[in-house]
Amino acid sequence: MPNWKELSREDILHFLRSSDEKELETLWNEADAVRKRFVGDAVHLRGLIEVSNICTAQCTYCGIRVKNPNIHRYRMTMEEILDSVRLAQHFGYGSIVLQSGETPAAMPTDWVTEIVREIRKISSQAITLSLGERPANDFQAYRDWFEAGANRYLIRFETSDPELFARLHPGHPGLECRLEALRKLREIGFEIGSGCMIGVPGQSWETLANDILLFRSLDLDMIGVGPFLPHPETPLGQEFLNVRKFQEGSGIDPASLTEYFVPNDEQMTLKTVALTRLVCPRANIPATTALACIDRTMGHRNGLNRGANVIMPNVTPAKYRQLYEIYPSKSSTLEEAERFDKMLKERILAVGRTIGEGPGTSKNFCK
Repeated sequence: MPNWKELSREDILHFLRSSDEKELETLWNEADAVRKRFVGDAVHLRGLIEVSNICTAQCTYCGIRVKNPNIHRYRMTMEEILDSVRLAQHFGYGSIVLQSGETPAAMPTDWVTEIVREIRKISSQAITLSLGERPANDFQAYRDWFEAGANRYLIRFETSDPELFARLHPGHPGLECRLEALRKLREIGFEIGSGCMIGVPGQSWETLANDILLFRSLDLDMIGVGPFLPHPETPLGQEFLNVRKFQEGSGIDPASLTEYFVPNDEQMTLKTVALTRLVCPRANIPATTALACIDRTMGHRNGLNRGANVIMPNVTPAKYRQLYEIYPSKSSTLEEAERFDKMLKERILAVGRTIGEGPGTSKNFCK
């Protein structure tokens, strides 16, 4: 295997395409060793709070897009949010993530600022915001939230291909605008996070390799990668499912198309996690919920064994969880919080890892 410190685009492409079991075992072992060396054995748990599913964006892959009329929209109250924070504290999670659709009207700057301040009154947990971009990159909103006590901000770029980005995000000013927001968030003082989808229609092998290299050039502190999961009430989901039906009806083997397009399966996701760990050794990398949806029993465990060091259990009130359906079949939706927390920690210990303590600040941010 090439020196992980010097992985080139060609090296990354080689491993993404590889099906050689010995070669992949070498990749898994190297990623796990780099993870252990740079971020240790602790698995940090982030309590995910899905504050609102109201969204004004038209992302063609997302189930809460503005043009989906078939979901009930909600926004949690201040007290519901604080109760969820307390639940995360009860479980010992060192940080929380406030996530919502992209909607300044439903998530006005002053209201979010007040939420962050109220959380700071009851908790020392690190606070990650994942609220999308503000209009025309309203950087003052980001500053207000940082000054109120938020520590981290997450905006996924989803793809490094400007043309594919435009197809995924109609009406958006473009990929460079999103990347500029990430750079500005870094200047303000946030730990910054981003990520990509794997196997989204139109993604080439070269694009995915470029995604991984973009993680490195952005010097990200948090990196989330997960498979594209088609939502039937989105344009991209319908397109994907129609193509799948055509393949099944015509007898075309989907595997025959992988010469041109990246599969959205567990193996490809795990390769991307491992390669991301090698090129960004100090970053916090979660074993994502989407990965657990593909394999409910082993998804988190496999992610942890291939470079991941973070899991984000959902602490959103049960009545809202099914309404925040970015993609179908979110794995923790129907699981009772106490039972899921216990099971998750048992899985972490079973692979020889420890439960992280404290906020779990990115080693990349601290370097």
